[in-house]
Amino acid sequence: MVRIVKPLFVTGCVVLWLIPLYLLVVNALTPAAEYEGEPAWTLQGFALADNVEEAWDKAGIGDAFQSSLLYAAVCGLVAVLVAAMAAFAVVVLPVPRPVFWFWLIYSGTLFPLQIFLAPLFGLYADANLYDTRLGLMLVYVAWAVPFAFFLIRNQMAAMPPELTEAALIDGASFTRIFWRVHVPLMRAGLGAAFLFQFTAVWNDLLLGITLSRSGDVQPVMAALTTLKSSYASSGPPVILAGALLVSVPTLLLFLVFRGLFLRGITATTR
Repeated sequence: MVRIVKPLFVTGCVVLWLIPLYLLVVNALTPAAEYEGEPAWTLQGFALADNVEEAWDKAGIGDAFQSSLLYAAVCGLVAVLVAAMAAFAVVVLPVPRPVFWFWLIYSGTLFPLQIFLAPLFGLYADANLYDTRLGLMLVYVAWAVPFAFFLIRNQMAAMPPELTEAALIDGASFTRIFWRVHVPLMRAGLGAAFLFQFTAVWNDLLLGITLSRSGDVQPVMAALTTLKSSYASSGPPVILAGALLVSVPTLLLFLVFRGLFLRGITATTR
């Protein structure tokens, strides 16, 4: 019975996931002038290039796309670096109460993001950080550090302490041990953490619409909401083409680095 139910369940889940993707692609390909107001289940034409061009240039999603690439790449790298240093301090350095510091940093993932929006908005308005790229980058780094710290700390805790002891006996400083011993051995885990944080920052909508409003500052997901409201007359095909376009970077990232991602996840869950 299990041999029958399990494949059926998995197949059903795959179909449920593929149906929205199929509708997204088919309707993004539909010429905007031929859209009849109802989701098309069959291919009505091939106007993807025209729809993407209208979303990219006329609706201004191109600026937001470039901004999100900057936010996701830079903030993901900085967050992983800070998280790796914090994990090294908690696991390797002789700091007092390492368990307290672990829970203090990790608690950043335990609270709903919504509870920080009102204080953040007031703070950013007072500090002139509202609607600036620097302001968004600061909050993205702070938001991304706790989960990256959790992943990296788990891998670092599984490394034999004899590595650090041997390096100390050889006269290496903790800084040298971090860069020359732990970072090379944790490349897969660091890569997996970066992929997670890149995706999280890229897909963010809540912080983007709360802390920015300009087209050249807003992240791409916030720009999609503007595209939906300001360019509704262009029709859903243009909006769906924009949604399809913004899905490409994360998809390519996971396809290209899927091996690194799997090795990193395996290393952090041992």
